[in-house]
Amino acid sequence: MNPRQNNITQLFLVEAQTSFDRILKRIVACLRLLSDEEIWWRPNAASNSAGNLVLHLSGNMRQWIVSGLGGAPDLRLRDAEFSEKGPLPRSVLVAQLTRTVRDVGQVLRRLPPESLSRIYQIQGFRVTGLVAVSHVYQHFSHHAGQIIYITKLLKRRDLGLTELPARSKKNRGVKQGRARQQRAL
Repeated sequence: MNPRQNNITQLFLVEAQTSFDRILKRIVACLRLLSDEEIWWRPNAASNSAGNLVLHLSGNMRQWIVSGLGGAPDLRLRDAEFSEKGPLPRSVLVAQLTRTVRDVGQVLRRLPPESLSRIYQIQGFRVTGLVAVSHVYQHFSHHAGQIIYITKLLKRRDLGLTELPARSKKNRGVKQGRARQQRAL
């Protein structure tokens, strides 16, 4: 792998971890707004609660990244993620998802660049490491959006989770520096 490809790989893995951390903060903020009872509320029998989605995200990330790419044993019980009716306390859910995101970060930081082009067998799928990380990245974001929606539905207010960059000279300078870094690749 040439240095440019190695650099792009590292940028991708860092961006994935940065996004996992940012999205985790939004999920935790939602869970802190909800009571333990609200965390396990389902709008109907065909839908999942925020609690089920947190269990599902943790299971998915562990299976695809910690086990699939990192080599840890796959202990996932996927059906249990959806059948749980709770109430597991908020603190347990937050701790579990936080630990999972931390463990994912440890795996991503240790991955050699060539691991993204390697083929893995995960959850019955033959995928490259790039596809595995991309899958988890979009899956995490997708279900975080559902947790945010459930929270907005129950709390009936804007949660203030949108983060737009301030329009200052300092931020424009940061953006320009990032653009220069990207062009250098």
